[in-house]
Amino acid sequence: QVQLVESGGGLVQPGGSLRLSCAASASGFSYYHAIGWFRQAPGKEREGISCINRSDGSTYYSDSVKGRFTISRDNAKNTVYLQMNSLKSEDTAVYYCAGDPMYYCSEDGQDAEDFTSWGQGTQVTVSS
Repeated sequence: QVQLVESGGGLVQPGGSLRLSCAASASGFSYYHAIGWFRQAPGKEREGISCINRSDGSTYYSDSVKGRFTISRDNAKNTVYLQMNSLKSEDTAVYYCAGDPMYYCSEDGQDAEDFTSWGQGTQVTVSS
């Protein structure tokens, strides 16, 4: 498995923005077809919020973040980004990126079981 490393979390006020990064080694980035972002708030289940496919660049979002978050992939930098705008207190969670060489993201949504490799997570706190 190729290691994934998240960064970019922190404390932000409601209405603010953050950009999360998910980086892999150069030799390993192309190993993953699908890279997804998940989040887990205290006492809640892990939620799949966005996903991007390498083959066609298609992207998908959960209803909870659609219109506010944008996922993108920079192959030159071996990194997937999650731009988060108009943040709300309910976005507070630990955010994880995950990859899988075979999975294809679709409108059916993403489950944690669909992904084989995970990063360590980065904390996002939205609070005034």
